[in-house]
Amino acid sequence: MKRTQERTHHTLLLLLYYLYLFIIMIILLLLVQSGSATSSGAPRQRGSPIRSMVVLVLENRSFDHMLGWLKRSLNPLLDGLTGSECNPNSSSSPNPNPNPNPPLVCVSDDARFVAADPGHSFEDVLLQVFGPSSSSSSSSSSPSAAKRTPSMSGFVEQALSISPDLSATVMKGFDPSRLPVFETLAAHFAVFDRWFSSIPGPTQPNRLFLYSATSHGAVAHDKWNLLRGYPQPTIFDSLRSADLDFGVYFRSIPTTLFYRNLRRLKHVPSFHPYDDTFRSHAMSGRLPSLSVIEPRYFDLIGAPADDDHPSHDVANGQRLVKEVYETLRAGPQWNHTLLVVTYDEHGGFFDHVATPFVGVPNPDGLIGPEPFRFPFDRLGVRIPTIMVSPWIKKGTVVNRPKGPYPNSEFEHSSIPATIKKIFNLTSDFLTKRDAWAGTFEHIFTELSSPRTDCPEVLPEVTSLRPGVANEDGWLSEFQSELVQLAAVLNGDYFLNSFGHETGKKMTVKQADAYVKRAVKRFIQASKQAIRLGANASAITGGKKQLEEHVDSNDCIYKEKLYLKRKAHKQKDNITFNISMNCCSHFCYYEQLRGADKININQKVQRIGD
Repeated sequence: MKRTQERTHHTLLLLLYYLYLFIIMIILLLLVQSGSATSSGAPRQRGSPIRSMVVLVLENRSFDHMLGWLKRSLNPLLDGLTGSECNPNSSSSPNPNPNPNPPLVCVSDDARFVAADPGHSFEDVLLQVFGPSSSSSSSSSSPSAAKRTPSMSGFVEQALSISPDLSATVMKGFDPSRLPVFETLAAHFAVFDRWFSSIPGPTQPNRLFLYSATSHGAVAHDKWNLLRGYPQPTIFDSLRSADLDFGVYFRSIPTTLFYRNLRRLKHVPSFHPYDDTFRSHAMSGRLPSLSVIEPRYFDLIGAPADDDHPSHDVANGQRLVKEVYETLRAGPQWNHTLLVVTYDEHGGFFDHVATPFVGVPNPDGLIGPEPFRFPFDRLGVRIPTIMVSPWIKKGTVVNRPKGPYPNSEFEHSSIPATIKKIFNLTSDFLTKRDAWAGTFEHIFTELSSPRTDCPEVLPEVTSLRPGVANEDGWLSEFQSELVQLAAVLNGDYFLNSFGHETGKKMTVKQADAYVKRAVKRFIQASKQAIRLGANASAITGGKKQLEEHVDSNDCIYKEKLYLKRKAHKQKDNITFNISMNCCSHFCYYEQLRGADKININQKVQRIGD
């Protein structure tokens, strides 16, 4: 009886074991079938194919001015020019009998070299966008102004206030054949026909939005914040927090040093002279997650500016884009790279698309200064934006974004917003503006594999300027800002009054030489400071407390030895200059002649905020 019970028990266990195996087999079969159904049906979600983004920002041109006539030659669906777009040829000067039907100045496709610099200050753009009826008191902070629809009818009037000859210039656009690099890239990749500058104003505040989604309340060139460095967090900080790298490849001076955080010693190794490093990094597969390319801002004979800012020849900007594209195309990272080419602002040139003003959020609650008290509740004028990647469908035209909000728009804050998405950054949005801005990751997730038909070489470019660069001319406002930034990096701004008047004393050629020397010394001195034990998180030029991990006296002693050794290697009476961060101070050494003449106490100056 007992044996019978044992056999029955073993039989039941065996049956349960086989039943268990059967159930496992059924589950596995269902999983395999589910996987097959997924692969044969709708495509599965996948991560972004982009591992390296390259951003090149040029200067002061509107969409219609540069790309508007692509509607006729490339794609009729593109929101470009038809030839019927006009502005009244009127003047804001008092007239007791104004013409109720003033003559019109209409768009044309015969733009050439532009020698003059159209107006693009906040007040200038107010007139351009709202038309002749606007006035300096029509701040968008008033309820009536906030509800006004931009007419885009004041470009001619604003140009007339500068020069009678400028009114036709601002209404002209380039025939696509004059810009063969853009024409080719637009045909093979993506052009955005609804990308706006972040504020209706000039270069500096718009460039700040590019990587921080705010201008920290600036609507104009703010000298004080430029000197101290703008304090807001940037997308560079977000990348570093995620252990991702970035690089800034500059030809003159990195405008990203407008940001205070990027003046930290730890970031200095991320700055590279473009001509010396970009191609070698690209060809060896060493481009970082984010590469920022800064063009040449000073126009010299033999080394012309390629930033497209009037009066610079846009043909040189075309050559720079061609060079960057062909370098990326030939490099090993091509299949995982996105190139973004855009402009900081419209530079006073006409565009017919009304600037968005509905639902645009103030980034951080800051209000612009008097007299306008701009609440940052509308965008600036539309600007050219082209994106390049083998993951983008040929001939793509991107209009409105797909979100994140129904009224989201593409603007400069779209760049940090999209970087956050494609690199899966867990940090917070920088401001309310990049949380709202449209993102563009969808344009390179529609293909299942990268294209292989992308051109390897772009067309050659014909110069448009009839003469040579005016390197002995005076500086533009933006160039003066760059020289002042260089004076901060060099220490001149703090040591004497030189930096305060620098932009008024230099020609273009002199400024270019000064800026390059200042940046080179800044980078060399910062790297040396790190080698001497300085706190890598220290902001160069800023006042730091004495809780640094290296004692400041010890740091100064090391630097004194360094200077003596260097001076000993020099011949007597040979001057050398060096700026060096010494731990908690920023120390400047100038015109030191021979080791026996070094007076360290006279040459060290502590610089506060």
